[in-house]
Amino acid sequence: MKNQCLTIIAILAVISAVSCNNEKKEKDEAMQSGADSVVTVTDSLRLPAPFATESVENRPEEAGWPDGKMPVAPEGFVVTKFADKLNSPRWTYIAPNGDIFVAESATRKSADRITLLRDVNKDGTPEMREIFLEKLNKPLGMLVLNGFFYVANTDGLYRYPYKDGETKITSKGEKIVELPAGGYNNHWTRNLLANANGSKIYISVGSASNVADHGIDEEKRRANILEVNPDGSGERIYASGLRNPVGMDWAPGSNVLWTAVNERDKLGDELVPDYITSVKEGGFYGWPYAYFGQNEDPRRKGERPDLIAKTIVPDVPVGSHTASLGLVFYDKTMFPAKYHNGAFVGQHGSWNRSTLSGYKVVFVPFKNGKPSGKPQDFLTGFVENEKKVYGRPVGVTVMNDGSLLVNDDSGNVIWRVSAK
Repeated sequence: MKNQCLTIIAILAVISAVSCNNEKKEKDEAMQSGADSVVTVTDSLRLPAPFATESVENRPEEAGWPDGKMPVAPEGFVVTKFADKLNSPRWTYIAPNGDIFVAESATRKSADRITLLRDVNKDGTPEMREIFLEKLNKPLGMLVLNGFFYVANTDGLYRYPYKDGETKITSKGEKIVELPAGGYNNHWTRNLLANANGSKIYISVGSASNVADHGIDEEKRRANILEVNPDGSGERIYASGLRNPVGMDWAPGSNVLWTAVNERDKLGDELVPDYITSVKEGGFYGWPYAYFGQNEDPRRKGERPDLIAKTIVPDVPVGSHTASLGLVFYDKTMFPAKYHNGAFVGQHGSWNRSTLSGYKVVFVPFKNGKPSGKPQDFLTGFVENEKKVYGRPVGVTVMNDGSLLVNDDSGNVIWRVSAK
């Protein structure tokens, strides 16, 4: 009887093992079903199938920075506080005369102002701090051009008469471009960039929803980079299908526009990768019908095969749900040679992933105007644990002296990274 019981137990164990192996095999096959390999400029990227993992909401506590704690840069660099006690300092712009303008704006309880910082003695700490412009509407992009100070509010592009060095604007601005506002909370930002000769201005406008959830009619003039003349006339869509393009810059030594794009949610932990990419004039990048090339989004299945067929594969994936928003090319010489002409990317951090991703600044090396390697961690230390973060980096800006400013809108700090 004892031997029979042992035999039965052994048989049951084998059956259980076979069952588990079959379940694992079925799960693996399900994860691979519909998956695709995408060849990018820097890598061959294997994408899982949509919904291979459950879509989760995972928002850590934004705890702020304790005394003595700060982000961590690679060996050979120094991190200092450039400015603190700001109110959601989301973006920074450096004027031609070296003045530093900070857009303080947020989804809720927004300060809706621009603050001027001026480092008079060039010691890496601003001695002057003034409210430059206020009573705005969720400002982000800023630009000084042809005697005007431009501001991209969430609902429009405004310009104000501006004299070099002035510390406050009190005149009423002129709204020269109406922009679509409302919609998805995280896509209210509008960035600005001029071309080399100042004849065109580029405006990034994110989508109104995750994936055209309320119909494509609500997405008119959104998920685009728009091009206008400095007086607001001549608007055209420069590139489309970009779910939420925010950071924009010109690759050094070229006239090629690049942008950082915050991709879609709710397809699983590893879909869809955010990316930085060169922007082709007239190019279509997939949103909402396809992602990362010609991979059809199942939520928009069968709607626009014509657009899917023309979708451009982005150049560099920078991680799924990282909320990659900031982008700047390093065009100075303070940093070691490996950083010259490469791109820094500010990753605001995930909410739609089971384990946190982003919450750091990464660096993408470039050579001859093209990416030459995978993203590398540059500024980290924003995460205490899976449930708590100290801050969230957004905008990244290269100072005239070659140091890097990193806007931390959650920690209410602007960090300065310099080489020893």
